[in-house]
Parts: sequence; structure tokens; C-alpha cells
Amino acid sequence: MATDAADADADSPGEVLRRWEEFGGRWHVVARTASQVTISLRRCDGGEEVQRLTFVDPELLRFFGGRTSSED
Repeated sequence: MATDAADADADSPGEVLRRWEEFGGRWHVVARTASQVTISLRRCDGGEEVQRLTFVDPELLRFFGGRTSSED
């Protein structure tokens, strides 16, 4: 996983997303290729972007599939 900001914790990408959704946050796909997907993590109170994450893990790429957001 690559991020635009330094990542302070060593949680797996799947754990980061799970925790984000559990606390009401949303995510949206902002870019996708055959080998990676970039998502925008957004606040639950207005949708302001907090961070962007780029995933290259094949398992996570399958998880995102054709989804465009956490609302899919």
C-alpha cells in the first residue's frame, strides 16, 4: 500500500478500510488500473477528503472490483 502521507501505523490495508467504515467514514475510487486502485478516504460529516491510499494487493483489487464507493 502506498499513501500520499506518512502512515504512522502498520495496520493492513483491509483493516484500515474496515475501521474507517465502522466509524462512519466513506471512501470513493478516484483512479483504477489493472494493477492498482487509488481511493479517497472521506469524512462522514460532509465528505471532506482526509487521505488518499493506493492499493496494489491483488486480494484488495478483487475486493474493490467494479465498486466506485463504499456505498456500492
